[in-house]
Parts: sequence; structure tokens; C-alpha cells
Amino acid sequence: MEEYIVFMRLDLLTKDAQPSPEQMQVYMKQYQDWVSGIAAQNKFAGGKGLATEGKVITSNDVVTDGPFVEIKESIAGFIIVKAASLDEATELARGCPILKGADNSVEIRKISTVHPAS
Repeated sequence: MEEYIVFMRLDLLTKDAQPSPEQMQVYMKQYQDWVSGIAAQNKFAGGKGLATEGKVITSNDVVTDGPFVEIKESIAGFIIVKAASLDEATELARGCPILKGADNSVEIRKISTVHPAS
């Protein structure tokens, strides 16, 4: 089994796109159920949510508030899944409840080792 990261992208900044507290409870339950289903298959390797605040450093050493303040879509968080292939990881990611929101998306990428373990 290989590890794949699933980035969850959605609009975290536009006020009208934000759920009410009640909606957020429903969404969190759907998310927890989705992750629990992956964990029940022994394919969940971890994950985290991300804050909306951050910084971006460009190649010419310009630091701006980020991430990507010029676009609405932000990476809200990620999970890491274990799968035999990118296709299998994609099938696991298809169940992500974030995909129920308009213009939301997930990105699936294989985690490759660039740096040797110390």
C-alpha cells in the first residue's frame, strides 16, 4: 500500500459561502462518518485541518498574506489514505462530503519520498 494525500479545497473566505453553526454540525458529522468509513477499512493514515491565515513567499522573496488571497478557493485541510493505486485513492476521496458544496474540490496525490529518513 502507498500513501496518498487528499487536499480538500473550498471557499473559506467569502462570508456568504460560510455555513451556519447548525450546517457546520451536519457537515462535521458527514466528514467524521466519511473518515470513519476509511478508517474501518484500515486505510486512514491521518489528517489535519488548516487555518485560513498564512503567508506566501514568492521566488523573488516577496511575502504576502495568504494563502492565495486573490482567489476564493483555499485548502481547508487534508487526510492521508493508504491505497494500492491512485485509482483506489480517488475512489476513497469520491466520498468526501466537501464535494457536495458548489465549486468545492479535492485533489489526490501520491506521497513520494524525496528526503531519506534520518
